[in-house]
Amino acid sequence: MKTQPLYLLGIALTALVALSACSKPTPEQDPVRAVKVLAVAADGIRSGAEYAAEVRPRVESRLGFRVGGKLLRRMVEVGQHVRAGQALAQLDASDFVLSAEAAQAQLSAALANRDLAVSDFKRFKDLREQNFISSAELERRDASVKAAQSQVEQAQAQVSAQRNQTAYATLLADAPGVVTAVDAEPGQVLSAGTPVVRIAQDGPRDIVFSVPEDKVALVKVGSGVEVRAWGNQSVYQGKVREVGALADAVTRTFAVKVALASADLLPLGSTVSALPRALDRSGSPALKVPTSALQHDGKNAAVWVLERTSMTVRLQPIGVATADGNDVVVASGLQPGMEVVVAGVHVLSPGQKVTVYQEHLSPAVASPAPASSAIAK
Repeated sequence: MKTQPLYLLGIALTALVALSACSKPTPEQDPVRAVKVLAVAADGIRSGAEYAAEVRPRVESRLGFRVGGKLLRRMVEVGQHVRAGQALAQLDASDFVLSAEAAQAQLSAALANRDLAVSDFKRFKDLREQNFISSAELERRDASVKAAQSQVEQAQAQVSAQRNQTAYATLLADAPGVVTAVDAEPGQVLSAGTPVVRIAQDGPRDIVFSVPEDKVALVKVGSGVEVRAWGNQSVYQGKVREVGALADAVTRTFAVKVALASADLLPLGSTVSALPRALDRSGSPALKVPTSALQHDGKNAAVWVLERTSMTVRLQPIGVATADGNDVVVASGLQPGMEVVVAGVHVLSPGQKVTVYQEHLSPAVASPAPASSAIAK
């Protein structure tokens, strides 16, 4: 019968269609991307180490009373300029005045005793000349005069000390300067030495900044530092005056103080930029790549390197030393001559086929683009 072959042919076609529907689809190949590349070569570093610094006084004194007592009034405010000897604050001096009066009374009594002893000595001296008393008696009167004189000198010293105590109740500025802080207010009972005001003395000022542990050994006393003001375009030249011997307990950095002859032109507390010449690496050869070439995986940095033989890219981990403008200085992972993709790195995958993109310039453009530049599309 002819119907049987037709039936078998239909079954075969149905099975063929079913098998074709169950087979895996042909995977799509990654597109070949045109990229621009940059040949890695040694180049000079254009920027140096720059630190944020602060203008501070060379000498800042915390002034306090030499005696304790209740603070009656304070005569200066923060930011006020004071002259040497100017009164800054006043304690209640009532007790000191009473002590001075008591010392003066003791001095008067000692003077009276001395005068009496001197009069007695003169009388006994006349009697000795007439042989009415012995020499021993006259010597005892002479000793009484000397003891009375010693009591007078002691009382005079007590009077001077009490006068000093009374004078110490007024806090005076020991040098001209600017009040930078106030640490006590009227009504407080202060002990001797408690800071009341802080004064930044007039004169030389320092530029202070901090450097990390790996850089402090390079900064030497006497080395030059360029200081740039933030508020204007002024540039000053200074020298390192002091390098901290102990690291900060929190930041683990070392304080560096720079002497600046013209620092009086900069306001106290203002922020400036400090560029130590000892840390300036401008012009030093280094391998650099644009920041656009970097790809981060959260911990490490890497770049895409072009393999000319297969025209594919591979991910190359690198070590970054520092930044230099819009470039990064490569510490490890690259060698001169390697070709690195400089843009569009986020669209590439390992082993992807690429072509080198050549930028076509119009005849009006005077300088052709370098053949080593590259950007992923």
